[in-house]
Amino acid sequence: MRGALGGPRVLLRRLREVMAEQVSAQERLDKIVVLIAANMVAEVCSVYVLRVDGTLELYATEGLNKAAVHQTVLRSDEGLVGLVASEANPINLSEAQNHPAFSYRVETGEEIYHSFLGVPVLRAGNTLGVLVVQNRARRTYTEEEEEALQTTAMVLAEMIASGELSAIAKPGAEPAARRPLHLTGMALNEGVALGHVVLHEPRVVITNFIADDLPKELKRLEAAVETMRSDLDVLLERGEVADGGEHRDVLEAYRMFAYDRGWVHRLEEAVATGLTAEAAVERVQSDTRARMLRATDPYLRERLHDLDELANRLMHHLLGQDYAPARDRLPENAVLVARSMGPAALLEYDRKRLRGLVLEEGGPNSHVAIVARALGIAAVGEITNATGVADPGDAIIVDGATGDVHMRPSPDMEAAYVERVRLRARRQLQYLALRDKACVTRDGEKIELMINAGLAVDLPHIEETGAAGIGLFRTELQFMVAATFPRTAEQFSLYRAVLDAAGDKPVTFRTLDIGGDKVLPYMRNVEEENPALGWRAIRLGLDRPGLLRSQIRALLRAAGGRDLKVMFPMVATVEEFDEAKSLVERELTHLRRHSHKLPEQVEIGTMLEVPSLLYQLDELLDRVDFLSVGSNDLVQFFYAADRGNSRVADRFDAISAPVLRALKVVADKGRAHAKPVTLCGELASKPIGALALVAIGYRSFSLSPSAVGPVKAMLLDLNAGKAAALMQPLIDSPSGSLPIRERLKAFAAEQGLQI
Repeated sequence: MRGALGGPRVLLRRLREVMAEQVSAQERLDKIVVLIAANMVAEVCSVYVLRVDGTLELYATEGLNKAAVHQTVLRSDEGLVGLVASEANPINLSEAQNHPAFSYRVETGEEIYHSFLGVPVLRAGNTLGVLVVQNRARRTYTEEEEEALQTTAMVLAEMIASGELSAIAKPGAEPAARRPLHLTGMALNEGVALGHVVLHEPRVVITNFIADDLPKELKRLEAAVETMRSDLDVLLERGEVADGGEHRDVLEAYRMFAYDRGWVHRLEEAVATGLTAEAAVERVQSDTRARMLRATDPYLRERLHDLDELANRLMHHLLGQDYAPARDRLPENAVLVARSMGPAALLEYDRKRLRGLVLEEGGPNSHVAIVARALGIAAVGEITNATGVADPGDAIIVDGATGDVHMRPSPDMEAAYVERVRLRARRQLQYLALRDKACVTRDGEKIELMINAGLAVDLPHIEETGAAGIGLFRTELQFMVAATFPRTAEQFSLYRAVLDAAGDKPVTFRTLDIGGDKVLPYMRNVEEENPALGWRAIRLGLDRPGLLRSQIRALLRAAGGRDLKVMFPMVATVEEFDEAKSLVERELTHLRRHSHKLPEQVEIGTMLEVPSLLYQLDELLDRVDFLSVGSNDLVQFFYAADRGNSRVADRFDAISAPVLRALKVVADKGRAHAKPVTLCGELASKPIGALALVAIGYRSFSLSPSAVGPVKAMLLDLNAGKAAALMQPLIDSPSGSLPIRERLKAFAAEQGLQI
């Protein structure tokens, strides 16, 4: 590349000096455009900054009319500058005025310039502005010149992102880099969180962009790439991924990109422009992210995650940082922002400081959403590019009721939500006033409301909500938060504490439901093509009877002198239930033989989650003491729609004729056999879901603790007989002929029910 000042590396060094000077933001920008113009032998260099209102403002220029600075404002789709910004791609023209997007602004005096090179100013794939050079001569800028300008734009991006330019911005027209953002996604758990961003997989913060020794940086890059490739090779050769499965496919995709010569060549080219190795990785990935975010092909959008992951790994190798973030040192009022995460990862964080969760992926019935509800934190999913627009420490508001996320909210927005939190607190006080009131409908139907729990910290919720007991105690959560496998004595201590906290109220313990996305860190993970349908829950327990027997023994001992209720998850046949029940009977025999104090009564039941049990109900109800319907998995299997997959999670409605018909059969059969039936899925945790269930005959629910108040308030105002009369013709009608959810909403409005 030609250059009056010696090429891009000299330019970057001069830029570093200018960035370090104690001058105003405007003076710094003015010096930068002069440096770039001189280095590129350009007669014009201009910086346009994207503003909060979506327009582009000329912030500095060398060559155009100085009076146009801060006066020329373009729409984001106006002219060549707008095209560069909207498409996040460079535009290189020898005759700009012949381009159909060319827009002439008389105040700039640019009509005498013909050649044009504009590059987007990008950070994490987001456009912050546009950097332009122009010449009178009709010429096409070389690839080296284009590359150099893009590298320079990266340095400008950090200046804009730092907030330095806000001091010279007009009120209401500040740079968009730090603008408040209103993002809308899918509500996962009600509640409002006001706090500060913590990235689940934090981006590496680069402090040194400009290389002092290019050969050294190229060697650093080469060594880091080789280390990363070697690590991926080792991961793929390990036994747990050697036999295939989805995890292996992901790692194979990473390795394919890691060995892609084109990707590595782009990194080397970026270093050659004068960047450090880590800055080169950041630049190449930011360019790639900008293009892929605008792609319509879903395959390409998915590959973006692979490349993000790979770039992050490489950056950590370059800087010698641990890949996993510290999770035990959260700031106060932390709000986690992540692309995706499993329930075990969420449970690793200090829950006392955790207020909210924002995910790019994850539906309302995913396991991580269920754990968020158990933790009582506001959660929203399906927020596009959440990890790209959030910076650690950013102020954030998460509205788990509406699915709204406000990043860097304005003072007015923050004040409005503070008031909303106060209103919510007042509403919670109203629910608290109902705590000791019997849950009986207006026409005298008694409804039993219990809570879902899984950890010792959940136990105060029994007293706080006035619940009738614990209808679902998820024993696997203790195993998921432990660093090593909990011994029988540790399990015994937890189960006894649970029973002590419940007092004379019943507790139903579900045996270990692990597998699928609930992976124990200290157990070998078996990769499967379809983990939700694979080796999990009771299947794992029956194949590893020692694991199940140790848990049952701990439960039986903890319940000595008291009543005990145990149920098995994911049972698909009556034979599986018989086999699991026999393990309980053998443990009872063992404890009798060793003179242990036995429970007063042991009731054994099962979860109904697998549709096959719908066709074995008579045989099953002859064997069990009680039945619990797990509507989350049952509906997932019913529609063959993965509840954690956002693409299919909203393709069906749980409040629909097919589901309600099946659920009604279960309730009717339970009454016919005089066996208690409880529904403990998320369907019952929404007032409208509880309304539908009461209308088809359910009288016992287990809910998330935060749902008890709203559901109880609705039930106290409900006439169950009227609801049943409305529902029967709806579920008898041909499927799809009547929108049941909408009819229930209309019924609630007529009856004055808060749903």
